[in-house]
Amino acid sequence: MKNILIIGAGKSSSSLIKYLLEKSEQENLFLTIGDISIENATKLINNHKNATAIIFDVFDKNQRVKEIQKSDIVVSMLPARFHIEVAKDCVKYSKNMVTASYVSNEMKALDTQVKEKGLVFMNEIGVDPGLDHMSAMQIIDSIREKNAKMLLFESFTGGLVAPESDNNLWNYKFTWNPRNVVLAGQGGAAMFIQEGTYKYIPYHKLFRRTEFLKINNTKFEAYANRDSLKYRSVYGLEKIPTMYRGTIRKVGFSRAWNIFVQLGMTDDSYTIEDSENMSYRDFVNLFLAYSPSDSVELKLRSYLKIDQDDIMWEKLIELDIFNPKKKIGIKNATPAKMLQRILEDSWTLHEHDKDMIVMQHLFGYEIDGEKHQIESSLVVLGENQTYTAMAKTVGLPVAIATLKILKGEIKTPGVQIPISKEVYEPILKELEQYGIKFIEKETTYLGYNPNNVIG
Repeated sequence: MKNILIIGAGKSSSSLIKYLLEKSEQENLFLTIGDISIENATKLINNHKNATAIIFDVFDKNQRVKEIQKSDIVVSMLPARFHIEVAKDCVKYSKNMVTASYVSNEMKALDTQVKEKGLVFMNEIGVDPGLDHMSAMQIIDSIREKNAKMLLFESFTGGLVAPESDNNLWNYKFTWNPRNVVLAGQGGAAMFIQEGTYKYIPYHKLFRRTEFLKINNTKFEAYANRDSLKYRSVYGLEKIPTMYRGTIRKVGFSRAWNIFVQLGMTDDSYTIEDSENMSYRDFVNLFLAYSPSDSVELKLRSYLKIDQDDIMWEKLIELDIFNPKKKIGIKNATPAKMLQRILEDSWTLHEHDKDMIVMQHLFGYEIDGEKHQIESSLVVLGENQTYTAMAKTVGLPVAIATLKILKGEIKTPGVQIPISKEVYEPILKELEQYGIKFIEKETTYLGYNPNNVIG
């Protein structure tokens, strides 16, 4: 049998494991699923004869090496910062590897060794990054084949709550790692290019510089991703005048989220003393001026100039952040961790909640003196709290790539992302069988539309 080692059985692993188990008889596969907590892995296996769950500590070198040596391919679903130790062992013991994470500098540095050993290290093969790369490159390559000139590429992705489960004022629930949501946009200015002009948005302005877009007749907003420019060379679009990548939210989310940014609640650079004993109300009061007479509510409204009948105020009330009895309960927590704790009360998916992945690409190009635009959109709905749209759109590309590498159908060696036809064509074709299909349409070329931008 072919042995697949899957490290990590978190929220994005359910559809990955399900796919490979369903293929295990036909393809002669055996899965070993390792996680620091065995309960979730055991649940996802559901007593399947072709899989086993083990307690796995990625920092236990002896165990890590032992399990990697036994495998034919390794899938790392760990947080991105933990991939590198697994990757080094995969090089040493000549094992192919798949991750859904961005390629780190440490991972990139292994490229020569990976190629020398004829190995495939496939990265960025989830949803974003992943599906966005594959679906974009398929159209970009088709435009190149027409000998057309690329004028514009914009790409937007969002993990949202499905309409039938959208029952809070923020129109949002956590569908992936909540920590990443709280820290989104930090670490430097958002960078992109519009009509040949470089643009930069500092973090404290990010959530007030959003763009409107419409997908399936529903209006959304998007804020800029941190670095849209690095993908110009990756996609072969070095001279493109407009390139922008953004994150999708329901209209109104970003304006409300900006409250937390302006207060400093998303800061992850320092810890709060006695954080475990603080109430939600105490946490809010940390960021407001001292006043022996004014209430926390009054101070916050005054500081941020929010009227009491403003929907923004109602959104804050809904989160119960002024509750004096609920405790943070996390020792030496950063403001970001404390905010995450509060938000998880309101934004965690319930058992039968459904989530939704939304993605849209815009391509502008010129051929024979005429300008054209293609709009390519994707909407995927989840089934429930376990088999989410996020797990489906992350896990299925990972699983399909893993099996195709194992079978020698993807064989070009190196540390790479899924931008070649060898990779994206068969994976996108198979994903259509699972309802992951982009709808394309020609639209009037608009270029950069400043009327769509807020702030």
